[in-house]
Amino acid sequence: MALTQFNQTTSSPYLLPELPRYDYDLVIVGGGIVGLTLAAALKDSGLNILLIEAKVTSMGVSKGQAYAVHMLSALIYQGIGIWDKMLPKIAKYRQVRLSDADYPQVVEFETQDISQDTPELGYVAEHQALLEPLQEFVQNCQNVTYLCPAEVVSTKYQQDEVVINIKIGERVKLVKSKLVVAADGSRSPIRQAAGIKTHGWKYWQSCIVAFVKPEQPHNDTAYERFWPSGPFAILPLPGNRCRIVWTAPHAEAQALCALDDEQFLQELSRRFGDQMGKLELLGDRFVFQVQLMQSDRYVLPRLALVGDAAHNCHPVGGQGLNLGIRDVAALAQVIQKAHQAGEDIGNLRVLKRYEGWRQKENLTILGFTDLLDRMFSNQFQPVVFMRRLGLWLMQRVPMLKVFMLKLMVGLKGKTPELARR
Repeated sequence: MALTQFNQTTSSPYLLPELPRYDYDLVIVGGGIVGLTLAAALKDSGLNILLIEAKVTSMGVSKGQAYAVHMLSALIYQGIGIWDKMLPKIAKYRQVRLSDADYPQVVEFETQDISQDTPELGYVAEHQALLEPLQEFVQNCQNVTYLCPAEVVSTKYQQDEVVINIKIGERVKLVKSKLVVAADGSRSPIRQAAGIKTHGWKYWQSCIVAFVKPEQPHNDTAYERFWPSGPFAILPLPGNRCRIVWTAPHAEAQALCALDDEQFLQELSRRFGDQMGKLELLGDRFVFQVQLMQSDRYVLPRLALVGDAAHNCHPVGGQGLNLGIRDVAALAQVIQKAHQAGEDIGNLRVLKRYEGWRQKENLTILGFTDLLDRMFSNQFQPVVFMRRLGLWLMQRVPMLKVFMLKLMVGLKGKTPELARR
């Protein structure tokens, strides 16, 4: 694999290196976690791949984000052969505690709810703990050329190929490919240029995210507590740290972020509870708006959307990144099988197999997270009664509890072959 990076700090003209070749089977636009995962999943596919990322590698690694990594995502990374590189730097959780504000009924999900042989329910990883192993892995894939930083200027979809103009430094290079995959985020320029419409809405809420260090051990437990203002999650991290995801109406979220550290910790402790003792704030806290989005189409002739380019959901349950990982596992399986059968991987008939697999499954999760947020983020008494009845039933009806747990960790729906290796 050829990793081509350029120094952006110099004022001299950029030098354009000679690429190994200019025609590719597949061009992936976006070298974040989702785009890298697709390239890694296709390492033995026989496809010649170009991966394009606009930001220098160090900028991506320094992104202060953390994600829940569900069981199915872990199985996919195991199938790729990279999970062992990720595991030492991420945290496991063996229990999830789900509750509704001050209602005493708590639903406890544990590993034995799925299987006696299940060692953990899921994982929590900081951005760089996933990104760095993926970058290293892809650099060793002989069938992948990685351009960073480089930017797609234009795409022209033709009957048999896509013509892509790529800006590398101060030069523009023309590349031809059978298929373009957009992994370039929720504002995807590739999706917008192709004229694919999206539907959805911005929520009345924003999320505050922060790292904290509690006085007492987190005991490998994840918490999701619903308040009338929005869900509040505590995710365990290595080094007895926790990631806080605090959802609140926009004005409240902005006001909380404007507090000084001591005042913020006081408010956080009221919401967090005293189960882990005194809290220490680590680093900055950030606020971002929450939205739901689903693309009308995931594919066009010679184009496929994956990850946030195709969909966004409410962060409740930590589904977002996991949906993107499942997208690329499904797409990798579809196009690899098509290639092995001698089919054109950019043909719409082939790509529709991916869309038919993932679009409906993603819509189910988008609807599920939206329903959770709306049911729990209000004080309308009939709804309060129904949701608390649901928690009561979930704790007492094992089949319902197991179904909900499997839905949350990705074990419902079609399983990609990568996850079965």
